[in-house]
Amino acid sequence: MSENGIFQLGTFSVRPGEKASGFLSVADGEFQLPVTILNGEEPGKTVLITAGIHAEEYVGIQAAVELADRLKTEKIAGTVVIVKVINREAFENRSGSFGYEDGKNLNRVFPGNREGTQMERLAWGIEKELFPIADYYIDLHSGDSYEQLAPYVYYAGQASEETVKISREMAQQVDVPYMVCSTVAKGGCYNYAAYAYGIPSILIERGGMGAWTREESHSTRRDVRNILCHLGVYLGQKDYRIYYPLEVRDIIYQSASQNGLWYPNKMPGDMIRAGEVLGMVKDYQGHILEVAYGENDGVILYQTGSLQVEESGPMIAYGKISREKDNRKERITNYWTKRSSGFKEQRKAELHDPIAERWQEEIEKYLPQGNLRILDVGCGAGFFTILLSKMGHEVTGTDLTPDMIRYARELAEEENAGCQFLIMDGESLDFEDETFDVVISRNLTWTLPDTARAYKDWLRVLKKGGILLNFDANYGAVNFADTSKLPKNHTHNKLGLDMMAECEEIKRQLPISSRVRPAWDVETLGNLGVEQLSVDFGVSRKIYTVKDEFYNPDALFALFAVKA
Repeated sequence: MSENGIFQLGTFSVRPGEKASGFLSVADGEFQLPVTILNGEEPGKTVLITAGIHAEEYVGIQAAVELADRLKTEKIAGTVVIVKVINREAFENRSGSFGYEDGKNLNRVFPGNREGTQMERLAWGIEKELFPIADYYIDLHSGDSYEQLAPYVYYAGQASEETVKISREMAQQVDVPYMVCSTVAKGGCYNYAAYAYGIPSILIERGGMGAWTREESHSTRRDVRNILCHLGVYLGQKDYRIYYPLEVRDIIYQSASQNGLWYPNKMPGDMIRAGEVLGMVKDYQGHILEVAYGENDGVILYQTGSLQVEESGPMIAYGKISREKDNRKERITNYWTKRSSGFKEQRKAELHDPIAERWQEEIEKYLPQGNLRILDVGCGAGFFTILLSKMGHEVTGTDLTPDMIRYARELAEEENAGCQFLIMDGESLDFEDETFDVVISRNLTWTLPDTARAYKDWLRVLKKGGILLNFDANYGAVNFADTSKLPKNHTHNKLGLDMMAECEEIKRQLPISSRVRPAWDVETLGNLGVEQLSVDFGVSRKIYTVKDEFYNPDALFALFAVKA
C-alpha cells in the first residue's frame, strides 16, 4: 500500500474506492492467475482469499467468483484480494486437482521451490507475491471429485499463540458444524502462511464429488462475508447462521492398504463408535480385502465417495468432538456479568409494580392446584423465583452467571422470600430425574448455544405429567442495537450502543437466532414426546400494557407443554 492509499500488487495499481480485475503474474511470469482486487476508501487490513488450489473443488471457485462480483467496495475498510483459481491450468484442462505437468498436490509442497517442478514453482510464486501483502488469509475448498464431506473448517494451529487465536476466531464465524485445528506447519498453503508469515489463516470445506450447487457457493460466500465483518474489513452486519462449529480433535485419516472397491457403511456427519465397522474394501469377486474399523468415538468429516480406492489413498477421516473448547458460554456469562449490577434494582422495582400482578395472573392460568416444586431456569436476578415463592411454592432459581445469583439471593432476602438460588448451566442441570412439578423460564432460550439440549434436560427433571412453561420471543428477527422503539427511561437506552451491539454480536453466533420461533420450539418439543403442547401469542398484550421501563417491544409467546 502506498502513502496515498493506492494498493500495489504486481502490475495492479488500485486507487481507494476502486475495483480491478485481470490476471496476476507469479513465479517470474510463468503463471497468470485470475484476480479481483477491491480497495476500500477507508484504510485497513488486507484479506487474501484464494480458491482452486485443488482444481476440481468447484464450490470454492464459484464462491470466489461470486465474491468478486458482489462485494461492495464502498463497504470495505482496507483491501480484499481474491484469486479465483490458483491451479488454473489443471482447472481449464479438467485434469483433476493435481499439477497438470508434475501430478503433485499443490497443498503439500509449500514453501515450494523456484527451481522445482510445476507445482513447487507455483507454490514459490504464491509465497513471494501473495503472502507479503496479506494480513489475513481465507482458502476456499470442497471435496475433490471422489470425496464426500460434512461442511467444516480448518484453522492454522502451528504458529504463534496470537496467530492461532485469531485463526480460530475466524473459523468460529463459519456456518458449519465442525472446526479442526491443523497440526501441520508446512506443505499446505494456509498452514505455511500462518507458520512462516504469521498470517491468521483458515480453510473452508463445503461440497464435494466434483460438483457444486448455488446453495453451497452462497453459503461459502456468506461465510467469507461474516469473517470480513468480524475482522472489521467489511462494514456490514453479520448474517445469522444455522451452526456454530464445535472443535473436532484427534483426527484419524484411514487409508487403503491396497487397490479395491470401497463400500462405506456411513456418511459424512454420522457419529461413530470405537470398534464399529465403517466400511470395507473388496475385490472384483466380492472377497473382503480390508475392513475399516473406528478407532475412537467421533464424527465422520469426509470419506471416499467413489467406488474405487487405491493403495495408500484415503478411505475415511473422523475425529472426536470436543465441547470443552466452545467459548460461547464464557462470552455470554461475561456479558451478563457486566449487566448484572443493574438487574437487582430493576427486578425489585418490577416486583413492586403492577406488572408483577399481571405476571402472577398469567402464570397461574397454567399451574395446577397446591404447593408445587418449581424450577426457574435462567432466573437472572430472581424475579420469577421470588414471585412464585410469594405465591406459596417451593422454588429454586438457577443461572449460569454467578453475579446474577449473588444479586438474586440479596433480593430474595430483602423480599423475605423463602427460595434458593444455584449457579447452574441451563443446558445441563445438576438435578435428579423427575424432581420438579414445573420448569419455568423467561427470556432465556434465545441466549442458549444448544436450546434443543436444554429442552431435553428440562423435560428430564420434570415429573411425569409435569409442566414446562417458557416465555420467550423470536429475538433472532430483531436488531438489539436499534433501541428507537423503546422509551427513554428504558434499561437498553441506558446501557449504551456498545453494550447492545455486543449483545447483537453474541446473538448472531447462536443457531437459535436463525430459527423461526416458536415454530421451531413446537417441532423440537414435539419430537421430544411431550403429551400436550400449546402456544399463546398474546402475552405481550396482557403484560406490557404501558410503555415504561419494563416494556418489551418484541412479541412474547408462551409455550406450555406437559411431560408424557
